[in-house]
Amino acid sequence: MEISTLGIDLSKTTFHVIGLNARGMIVLRKKFSRKQLLVFTANRPQILIGTEACGGAHYLARALREQGHDVRLMPAQYVKPYVKTNKNDYLDAEAIAEAVQRPTMRFVPIKTDEQLDLQALHRVRDRWVARRTAVMNQMRGLRADRRTPPHPRRKDRRPYRSALHIETVHRRGSTRSTHHREPVTRRPHPP
Repeated sequence: MEISTLGIDLSKTTFHVIGLNARGMIVLRKKFSRKQLLVFTANRPQILIGTEACGGAHYLARALREQGHDVRLMPAQYVKPYVKTNKNDYLDAEAIAEAVQRPTMRFVPIKTDEQLDLQALHRVRDRWVARRTAVMNQMRGLRADRRTPPHPRRKDRRPYRSALHIETVHRRGSTRSTHHREPVTRRPHPP
């Protein structure tokens, strides 16, 4: 059984593997755990291995590259046209094995731990910026509901600093929240 190309469909705990020979015929169809896969590939001569670029793919690609294999990651949208029929894990692995052999396929570079850490930091920062923007838009909407639009040309922007106070009013045994704005008091300037 001469395997020249492996297509690996990654998941959380199990990996579905399709092995192709030099003529493109399927010679291996197997399911492995992460540990079993690394043992299986360690006992093989150098082969071409393709996976989709997804969570955990960079770690596995680095481990397989250390074993001497030619590992290539592909974006999932580039693999999708090679799926022949209804989607399942073995068909996905077969599509990956076919796609990795194409000469015009675009591959994703394998990232180091430092690059992944930097990418994670940027993603967290982007999420915090999006949250901040959402909260500011919500505050602007709440102010508009109370007919107190912001005054961007005013030098005094203290209304933004004062929070909306919520008081509970009891009416007929039920509670209702109302929003109101407290008046801004001006402090006298020191002489």
